[in-house]
Amino acid sequence: MRTIAIIPAAGMGKRINSPLPKQFVRVNGKEIIAHTLSIFQNNKEISEIIVSTRPEFFDLLEDIKKNYGFNKLTRIVKGGKERQDSVFAALSASGANNDNLIAVHDAARPLLSQNLLSETIAAAKKYGAVVTAIKAKDTLIEGNDEVENYLDRNKVYYAQTPQIFKYEILFNSMKKAYEEKFTGTDESMLVKKYSGYVKIVEGETVNFKITTNSDLKLFEKIIQSD
Repeated sequence: MRTIAIIPAAGMGKRINSPLPKQFVRVNGKEIIAHTLSIFQNNKEISEIIVSTRPEFFDLLEDIKKNYGFNKLTRIVKGGKERQDSVFAALSASGANNDNLIAVHDAARPLLSQNLLSETIAAAKKYGAVVTAIKAKDTLIEGNDEVENYLDRNKVYYAQTPQIFKYEILFNSMKKAYEEKFTGTDESMLVKKYSGYVKIVEGETVNFKITTNSDLKLFEKIIQSD
């Protein structure tokens, strides 16, 4: 059973003050996406990596591939307007068969551990559809300007990536979403809606997504301390 990693990297990351999208910002002389790609390059269970991005960054990604020896990065495809479009473009170009696993991971989530990646792959082999997520720790309030309700934090998780699915499950779910003109915030939402089941694997707090300047500073501190 092959496992193909899809890294959607077409977002512009406007919440970080940078002329480049956040995934291409250098930290310690290395692009954030290169930190992320290293994780998948170095995992023995990953057969292939596909990145979807904007055409103007194809050459930069080719340079990154060459500079770091990412020989598992076999395809760079044109991303779409939404994350869903970028993932589907890579999925369609993958040439995967129905039993292959597809591991989708955020380009700007560069602190995924090898242990968590391998654990999630193992769970996907067993269950067919898996999302990594961490349990909510704080009191959760529902409302706008005032409190309307309190949610049971024991039943609430923060979704992360990787999210790993059998190709057939993910492809069919995404195809149905397009047929119904439904856009989800991530792949697990689509698979749950159209296939009915997604297993949760406990994630890791350090596996955060770099979204803001404060996230970027935290990432810098973490890798400098290693």
